[in-house]
Amino acid sequence: MLESNNSIISAQNITLVHSGEDYFARLEQMILESELEIHIQTYIFEYDATGKKIIAALKKAAAKNVKINILIDGFGSLNFPKEVIHNLSKIGINFRIFSPLFSANSLYIGRRLHHKVIVSDAKKVLIGGINIADKYHGNPKEKPWLDYAVEITDETIAKSLQELCRDMYFKNRIIRRKKIKSFIENSQENCVTILQNDWLKRKNEVFKSYINKISTAEKEIVIVNSYFLPGKKLIKTLKIAAQNNVNIKLILSGISDVPMARRASCHLYSKLLRYNIELYEWKKTILHGKTAVIDGNWTTIGSFNLNNLSSFASIEMNVAIESDRFAKEYLVHLSEIINQCERITAETIDTKHNWTSKFTNWASYWLSRIIEIIITFIPHKRFRKFY
Repeated sequence: MLESNNSIISAQNITLVHSGEDYFARLEQMILESELEIHIQTYIFEYDATGKKIIAALKKAAAKNVKINILIDGFGSLNFPKEVIHNLSKIGINFRIFSPLFSANSLYIGRRLHHKVIVSDAKKVLIGGINIADKYHGNPKEKPWLDYAVEITDETIAKSLQELCRDMYFKNRIIRRKKIKSFIENSQENCVTILQNDWLKRKNEVFKSYINKISTAEKEIVIVNSYFLPGKKLIKTLKIAAQNNVNIKLILSGISDVPMARRASCHLYSKLLRYNIELYEWKKTILHGKTAVIDGNWTTIGSFNLNNLSSFASIEMNVAIESDRFAKEYLVHLSEIINQCERITAETIDTKHNWTSKFTNWASYWLSRIIEIIITFIPHKRFRKFY
């Protein structure tokens, strides 16, 4: 979060949520106010102070006979204690691990449950890039990782997402292809759409949306991305947009929890600068957000990184918001973020990167590419199971 207070950015039925207390206070309140059914599906659920606080709220909800279904990823939440899962199951909280690493049923390493979505009573939704862990909450001594989510109180969206979460939790093989969309103020110019990406299930709505919106951009593209390693198609699309005099700003990680990924991104800097794309690095905390605002009227926020793992391997979910008001207010916030970033130019690259550093970036880029290919496309099933 910014050092200054974050103002509330919202359109009707949808509100921008920042990592830190803003997100976790809303999450805890959602759980405590639930009366019927809660779904939590997330990549990381840590059993730390933040995780324990959320579990305490879930126990209170369970005591009111609220149905609770929790789905966590087998790799991202590898350290979640099995005894805690057992104890929660005894009080009626359903807990399942998606694609455990040590399973006889799957060899597919790359297909992870990467989305972060919480649905309460088919009425309220939290969706974005924020996992349940201390590093996303922060504390008085350490700021949270920079990330975003949205709170949606539209019942059309919430009901559809609850059905989707049920399908995933209970391993329903029915593939829901209906687009999840709801109009705000009954205007086609102000609507919310849930975008899914699961290449194995032939869902690539997030990737297609990025390509389509960048291709048709007329004025400005602002992208926030934590693990930026786009494929050729997206880089070419950005290049063409820049050649069409669209102002493009990329806010990327200045420090990262995956150093090799950041090094791989740095390898692309010189090429992007040649396309007249502005580059900014956030160095105050770890950047984990995955968002974009295009032409001041289309915003997307979610779990989708601009790399091949998100495009072809992981299960991802973003929300797309068509709202001038929401986009413009969010751009004010992103301008404040940019003002606190370090701008990357050809001169700074020459100053900071010697031949050793450039070689390390090059090696990191190609090693990351090879790893992505291996974990994305190796045989993924021993038996016919979807989840």
